[in-house]
Amino acid sequence: MPPMKSDSELIDALGGTAAVARLVNVRPPSVHEWRTRGIPGDKIMLLGAEIERVTRGEVRRWDLRPNDWHRIWPELIGAEGAPIPDTGAAPLDEIDAKVACSPSITA
Repeated sequence: MPPMKSDSELIDALGGTAAVARLVNVRPPSVHEWRTRGIPGDKIMLLGAEIERVTRGEVRRWDLRPNDWHRIWPELIGAEGAPIPDTGAAPLDEIDAKVACSPSITA
């Protein structure tokens, strides 16, 4: 995987401060501040698909939000190159083993 672009580089790739401000309906000084403080998560969610497009897939949405991309963009689950989401759930074979060992409950 290529090195992740900085937020400032992503803003430039999207057309610059004023262009990003128009895309997410904020004032340009806010976007200018993101160059050093980082693009807020709610704005990354809005810009993710456009970032993928302008970087020609060099930066993917799962790179932008590695811990919760599958919740934000579920249509990407199973896409080529997509990581397997960590849902925190036990694997099915582990669940099946626990069920098989549990005493059955009858009424």
